[in-house]
Amino acid sequence: MNTTTHPPVVPPVRVAVVVGSNRQGRFGPVVADWLLGRVRERDDLVPDVVDVAEVALPTTLSPTSEAKDALAGVTPKLADADAYVVLTPEYNHSFPAGLKNLIDWHYTEWRAKPVALVSYGGVSGGLRAVEHLRQVFAELHAVTVRDTVSFHGAGAAFDAEGQPRDASGPAAAAKVMLDQLVWWARALREAKERSPYAG
Repeated sequence: MNTTTHPPVVPPVRVAVVVGSNRQGRFGPVVADWLLGRVRERDDLVPDVVDVAEVALPTTLSPTSEAKDALAGVTPKLADADAYVVLTPEYNHSFPAGLKNLIDWHYTEWRAKPVALVSYGGVSGGLRAVEHLRQVFAELHAVTVRDTVSFHGAGAAFDAEGQPRDASGPAAAAKVMLDQLVWWARALREAKERSPYAG
């Protein structure tokens, strides 16, 4: 009689990568492409992209036909995700209005899920935007992971091929951050299977 037991198969974590800038001439897609490369190297993460620049949500928070059409394309991606990586620049010591608008149009989608934060900017590397996002996601019952990836002087930090000039530092930071994200995503997914989150 064969008594060999195999560990249960753990499904990968579905992660929505939210590109948070919609400014003309934005640098976000460069950072996003690099980040997606790190995510796709892993077999424990399956990414889906939500780009604020491609989501035409009005700022009125009114359920117009325009809003419903935009939500039909983005809300399922956020709802299906086990976790999020939010990529933000820093505008005037905080994060962009378009990103806040996307966040505010949703509520239950974020609840009891982990959020990793990646930022870029000038001297601060977007870290002030990150700290503001932590407060917002706490209000939405989401869990932000401790470690982040930030690019200071982002324009000069990447070469013409869209790769960081210092490849090892950001790659190491991304691994730590994504490891934490996977741990939290699995822990929260299992906890919600045992007992739905009541808030």
